[in-house]
Amino acid sequence: MIDREAYCSGGLLNDCKQNYSYPIGFAEDIWSREEAERLLPLVEERLQPAVKEKHNLSVYQRRAERLGVSLLDVRQAHVGTDRSKELILRLRGELEARGVRFMLEREVADIFDEQGRAGVVMAGGETLRCRKVLAAPGRKGFAFLQQVMERMGIAYIDNVVDIGIRVETRLENYPIVTDYYDPKFLFPEKVRTFCTNSGHARVVLEQYHGFSLVNGHAFSEQRTGNNLANFALLKTIGLKNPVRSGQQMAVFLARLANEIGGGKPIMQRVGDFRMGRRSNSETFNDDLFSFPPTCPVSAGDLGLVVPAKIMRHLWGALKKLDTIVPGVLHPSTIMYYPEIKMYANKPAFLDPFFRVTDNVYMAGDGAGTSRGITGAWASGIRVAEGIGAAGLAH
Repeated sequence: MIDREAYCSGGLLNDCKQNYSYPIGFAEDIWSREEAERLLPLVEERLQPAVKEKHNLSVYQRRAERLGVSLLDVRQAHVGTDRSKELILRLRGELEARGVRFMLEREVADIFDEQGRAGVVMAGGETLRCRKVLAAPGRKGFAFLQQVMERMGIAYIDNVVDIGIRVETRLENYPIVTDYYDPKFLFPEKVRTFCTNSGHARVVLEQYHGFSLVNGHAFSEQRTGNNLANFALLKTIGLKNPVRSGQQMAVFLARLANEIGGGKPIMQRVGDFRMGRRSNSETFNDDLFSFPPTCPVSAGDLGLVVPAKIMRHLWGALKKLDTIVPGVLHPSTIMYYPEIKMYANKPAFLDPFFRVTDNVYMAGDGAGTSRGITGAWASGIRVAEGIGAAGLAH
């Protein structure tokens, strides 16, 4: 198992939210409910989640339905950024006990499948040969997988991307999180809430090649809360010809935001946005705007960087959400941009086990088979079943 990071983890290393209800976390074009529900118990058996209770769900669902909004009932668990490494080390220990060898902080430069033998080329030039390769580099490996597919002649489609904002507010302005840890709202115009954090919650930077995005984390319940909540509001964009790459569109928008933000993402208070004026450092004062941003990026004007159609749909969803959960659009609420999820690679799979050549498989968020931890784990099990079946056939 090779990973360029110190922990081979993907989303587990973040605050490690897990969803155990289809279709959350699954690409519905390649997953049926029956297949997902067959594998989710196996995922749960390994991750051993403490599933969170929900309260007063029907109250919020009734409010949502009156506005044409859906609130999904999802089985969820949350580990917390402060405890995620414990889970990773336990899982790693279980694998090592089964004879798995780990090569951490080592980068793969290429993958090949030639003359019946597959393998990888390391960044230093070393070649490792094997019978089968599973490439599962996660969202950050989105572009890497595209390069590999182009070099290997593997057909793929990349025409969908999620673009949105991260909203941060006081806990009292988004009280639903005391009843439902990560509420999944589905709005018209393909807008949804995603990755809600509360308790001790913070907005963080994620570094990519040449730009930064925002994301959200939360510590476990063992840590003292900071009385803040944050969540992503994402719009799914489906591109059509002649646009080739949703990933390239996402990179362009992210770099534009970072350029205007002086090398950082941009944040704007709801009160300033409503007044049609940019936020600046003076806006973040101790009057109405009484909590400091947990991610000190550049104060500015989202109207200059978010495409108008996307911003219109995001703002429309926020207004509906403020009716369902009154208070979320308090003037002090912060909107951070960009939050972009790049997991829309769609390789041309040769079988249901995510095989792309005779001996190479691709799975996880970077390969478009999942949208989160549990979907990625289920994808890995499907690959394992395919490799096992291939071994038996030979």
